[in-house]
Amino acid sequence: MEPLKTVKPRHTQLFINNKWVDSTSGKTFEDIDPATFEKIADIQEGDKEDVNRAVAAAKEAFKLGSAWRKSDASARGRMIHEIANLMEKDIQFLASLECRDVGKPFQTAVGDIKAAVAELRYFAGWADKICGSTIPVDGDFFTYTRLEPVGVCAAILPWNFPLALLTWKVGAALAAGCTMIIKPAEQTPLTALHFASLCETAGLPPGVINIIPGYGPTTGAALAHHMDVDKISFTGSTQVGRLIMKAAADSNLKKVTLELGGKSPNIIFADADLQHAVEQSHQGLFFNMGQNCCAASRTYVQEEIYDKFVAMSTERAQQKTVGDPFDPKNESGPQIDEEQYSKILEMIESGKQEGARLMTGGGKMDGKGYFIQPTVFADVTDSMRIAREEIFGPVQQIIKFKTIEEAIVRANNTAYGLAAGIFTTDINKALTMANSVRAGTVWVNTYNAVHAQAPFGGYKESGIGREHGEEGVKHYCEIKTVTIKVPSKNS
Repeated sequence: MEPLKTVKPRHTQLFINNKWVDSTSGKTFEDIDPATFEKIADIQEGDKEDVNRAVAAAKEAFKLGSAWRKSDASARGRMIHEIANLMEKDIQFLASLECRDVGKPFQTAVGDIKAAVAELRYFAGWADKICGSTIPVDGDFFTYTRLEPVGVCAAILPWNFPLALLTWKVGAALAAGCTMIIKPAEQTPLTALHFASLCETAGLPPGVINIIPGYGPTTGAALAHHMDVDKISFTGSTQVGRLIMKAAADSNLKKVTLELGGKSPNIIFADADLQHAVEQSHQGLFFNMGQNCCAASRTYVQEEIYDKFVAMSTERAQQKTVGDPFDPKNESGPQIDEEQYSKILEMIESGKQEGARLMTGGGKMDGKGYFIQPTVFADVTDSMRIAREEIFGPVQQIIKFKTIEEAIVRANNTAYGLAAGIFTTDINKALTMANSVRAGTVWVNTYNAVHAQAPFGGYKESGIGREHGEEGVKHYCEIKTVTIKVPSKNS
């Protein structure tokens, strides 16, 4: 499949109640290509008034007796399947749009869209399988539970996987029967807006899906504080997650699902398949330009193989091709924007100043675009900023350890707990580590293996709740207990 290098968005307005509309204020913001600094489009900028309009539409669509609430569960599943089919038909366009908007290599973007399609198909299958149960309570009663949709939901999306992460939230919400307002990241609104058009084509009733591009302090805050939003799901930084949780508490105690930051340990034992561990660790860190919440950003390597692992990882990073994301020769593209670009470069400087050994990279690349050299640090200690703080960029830190007991303690010595990697050929070590590391996902002899069927989320400051799987669907449901008095056995 070839990319559409001159791709342009078909939609730049807000999508409210199945209509394309301008923002109430008339404001727009520029969407910039991070590889070229060129403006892709002017996007209508949503604000509090637009959020109010979208929430009102979603609330109307959720009313008892509405077309959405009256639809059979199996019909909801068919509509979600149809959205997936339409996405698959538009995969070249969507991947090209994502490639330009995010800066990720085209083939990576194709993989993201395919994953998004699979996500929707998985949740479509859940629509008519969300079941309650009967409960044998004491006494002359018949008791059962119903799983009902939580109501009007909001989703605030990140910029690193714009369409894939949209489907994580929308798929589960629609399967449960909720309605939704989506705020895409201001850096990457284009595929979310196109997704809205596919929802309308697939037959979703007005108000079920609404898309409001805008900024976090305005659009995002309005959703988090809104009294008619019953649940909010956010993927992004821990700092912003705290603000959303506080807003939810200060408003109507809306339900909250948070998938936040990480500083995931990746532990390589001396008995591991070294070549495989080097490549998986490289991909675990550098995938998507390092812009990945569960990136393998603390690579602990047992001392017997440490020097060899460092040398092989350095060579692999030096081979990495970085440049135009539309060029199939390139493995990596630019960082998302100036803010992220500057932060990564500042973190690299801190690593140099604190005594880490720079093996390769360490700076920006020449020319246009937010391109940073693939960077590897050795002799990193746990106290260094690059080992403690989330960098969200192409910077690998390699840390030495001796024993499994030490590895467990050091892996858990973090405020985060999103993911972890274990590389060993010893099943006992693998199981001991998997059972001991405090993380929502543990990968053994692989990394970044994320599937719609398996729950995903974090311990500690990496989040609240889970996405994917049955757990992900149930976060969009309320459990209702119904108890009916039945005639006494003696009556």
